[in-house]
Amino acid sequence: MTIKRRRRAPYADSATTSDLAFLLIIYFLVMASFNINQGFLMNLPAKDTTRLVPREDLMRFDMDSGGSIRYLGTEMNISGVEREIRAAVVQHPNLAVVLSIDPQTPWQQVVSFVELAQKLQVDSFSFNMKGQS
Repeated sequence: MTIKRRRRAPYADSATTSDLAFLLIIYFLVMASFNINQGFLMNLPAKDTTRLVPREDLMRFDMDSGGSIRYLGTEMNISGVEREIRAAVVQHPNLAVVLSIDPQTPWQQVVSFVELAQKLQVDSFSFNMKGQS
């Protein structure tokens, strides 16, 4: 007695494979649209523009190599800086904050100051490295 073996038919149903590929493409397109950005969102000025800031609307802070912040010659911590900026924003809504940074300053100190400026919604914020113009 001979046993008949069934032969498998070649995989001819490509409709399910193309459906699966289409669904995967849609899935990756949707996932790519979720922009997880944990950086800073700041409005940068247009190239080659100048903005005149009245002296009373300008606050200058200095950050030394140890991360200490000075304002008008007085050393203060980040909560003191926050109080000063909050008080100045009440008097000067168009406040511009400038931070001069020593090149040896730990980056986390600078990031903390930038986060504070963003939190207080300072409209105009600028920083530069000491020794550079």
